[in-house]
Amino acid sequence: MTLATADWVVLAGYLCVVLGIGIYFSRRNTSTEEYFVGGRRFRGWVIGLSLVGTSISSITFLAYPADAFKTDWLRYLPNLALLPAMLVAAFVFLPYFRRGNMTSAYEFLEQRYGPSIRVYGAVAFLVAQVVRLAMILWLLSLLIQQVTDLTPTTAIILGGLFVGLYTVIGGIDAVIWTDVLQTVVLLLGGLLCLWVILDALPGGLGQVFDQAGKAGKFALAPWENGAPGETSWSLSLSEKTATMMLLIGLTNWLTEYSSNQNTVQRYCASQSTAEARKGLWVYLFTALPIWAFYMFLGTALWVFFQVYPDVQAGAILSGEARAETLMPYFITNYLPAGVAGLVIAAALAAAMSSLDSSINSVTTVSVVDLYRRHFHPGQNDRHYLKVAWAIAVVVTGLMIAGALWLNQADTKTLQDTSTILVSLLGGGMLGLYLLGFFSKRGDARAAWCGIACTLVFTGWTILTNKGMLPEALSAPFDLYYTGLIGNLLMFVVGYLAASYWPADRPSALSAGAED
Repeated sequence: MTLATADWVVLAGYLCVVLGIGIYFSRRNTSTEEYFVGGRRFRGWVIGLSLVGTSISSITFLAYPADAFKTDWLRYLPNLALLPAMLVAAFVFLPYFRRGNMTSAYEFLEQRYGPSIRVYGAVAFLVAQVVRLAMILWLLSLLIQQVTDLTPTTAIILGGLFVGLYTVIGGIDAVIWTDVLQTVVLLLGGLLCLWVILDALPGGLGQVFDQAGKAGKFALAPWENGAPGETSWSLSLSEKTATMMLLIGLTNWLTEYSSNQNTVQRYCASQSTAEARKGLWVYLFTALPIWAFYMFLGTALWVFFQVYPDVQAGAILSGEARAETLMPYFITNYLPAGVAGLVIAAALAAAMSSLDSSINSVTTVSVVDLYRRHFHPGQNDRHYLKVAWAIAVVVTGLMIAGALWLNQADTKTLQDTSTILVSLLGGGMLGLYLLGFFSKRGDARAAWCGIACTLVFTGWTILTNKGMLPEALSAPFDLYYTGLIGNLLMFVVGYLAASYWPADRPSALSAGAED
């Protein structure tokens, strides 16, 4: 792709603003309280938009339109479970995390179960996030290569250093405010794409609804012979029905808002419980429309390429080309100068908003839950701030090294490896937190019983997926439901084990109090 001068001006302007935000906030970072939680002074609308920027990554920008283009809106369905998850998060999880000036999501695990469970939760998070960082940076480098003449190695190093620079020097202040900016840019980039599509279609917006609707492209459940199938809303562990997709979505969102440091850190950075709760509502009513918009963008692209047939689009529909190449291809070949630059900036924003949040949260957990708690307690705050800077630099290096390795490795193997690691270490985390919040029963011994059973269960499903078990010993359910079943197993086993090891610590619900 050859960018016009206007595109380069837009891109350069955007990157300068992002870097300027990091430099501006670097002057404030004189304590860990400022570096990790921004002095706990953020308003709700800022927190909400930063949560949008963190959760809406390259997956939203690339995968959502691609999925709607090839199939329908079934993959949007889990997002609708965000509403009940937000209600639980706002009135159950949030008040407890706001209590006692917490900084990390895993401080709760020590208060409820003991230090060993806190270490487990922290290490599981760190491993999953480092893998995620490497993968997102690698995807970001692919986009950089498409718009420049840089080699893969150079694109990875430059992209990683840029994100690492403003994140390391700016701390959580820079992360939150750049996420707000990146959310706005992401939405604007998508709107420009849709404007180009609708302007080119003879029937405009009405044509999209009419043509796509008749083809079932807006369906939220699987269609059979041009109509919703009889089993679309059934309960089943053997196929992906709409009901099961909602249950999976609810599990994922509850996990995100009970145990993910990226989210809990936003709770802690808010001015008050009321502002943090407001942030959740801003997130809910911003993220759902944005996700729907990017699904609609993919549907509009399907109509566009029905009217204006294209070889590459046909290859994507037939499976000969990867669906995720749809958006880069459209940007490259159909957007005018200047507009293409802004849309590319939106794609960069989608990736960077996830990278900066993860770098900062990994740094926070490393210092708060491990270094300060177990390795070097009792040091002055300046010492921990310097360690935080050093760890952020190391995390940036690991991110770059991981992306470079991915560039040389078989991507299928990489995807498998990352899925295995995240499933093994993250499985059952929601069940662990729910047991702590809703029950007074059980201590670390009961929790470890639940964790051990969940790890064995997850390992069993992974071996099944790899075809390494005889059919008689293989998992009799769709492996898509591993997380759902694993969290239930964690809660039930932990609760039953608590009959033998009752807890001395109170439940979060009985101890929590709002500020």
